[in-house]
Amino acid sequence: MTNDALQFEQIALGVDPGTAITGYGVVGRTPDDRYALLACGVIRTSPDQPMHLRLLELHTDLCNIIQEFDPDVVAVEKLFFGRNVTTAITVGQARGVILLAVASQGRAVAEYTPAEIKQALTGYGNADKQQIQQMVKSVLGLAEIPRPDDAADGVAIAICHLQTARYQSLLIG
Repeated sequence: MTNDALQFEQIALGVDPGTAITGYGVVGRTPDDRYALLACGVIRTSPDQPMHLRLLELHTDLCNIIQEFDPDVVAVEKLFFGRNVTTAITVGQARGVILLAVASQGRAVAEYTPAEIKQALTGYGNADKQQIQQMVKSVLGLAEIPRPDDAADGVAIAICHLQTARYQSLLIG
């Protein structure tokens, strides 16, 4: 059955923030709990451009993706503050623009830490990148892991949200 023939109960856009590369994945969940990859890829900005133009490009491209795929929710990875302060600041700028794009398109937003994403996909909050990628491939029934890694991360974030939302609906309903 093709994705066109499937009816989706919910569609999530997962976003892995970055200023140079932002990964994204669009995943649908059917009423019988099957998952389908609708799209994935990356938004790349040039390091030769001033930061304000890179952020504008990120905003414009993400708004276009939201308009094209009409997700119910946009799931975004929360900022993980490591040792590199400069990287954390630029990722924080990208996250701010991503959240603005989501709000400007009138979509709900969900945010997940890296550990929450790992836990949702593998059952282990310290899973490595390869384990996450293998679960993305398995959950979606793909022949190959989505590439590049940033796109696979966006897909993982979308799956995390769909699984978390499904679990929460079972608890409530």
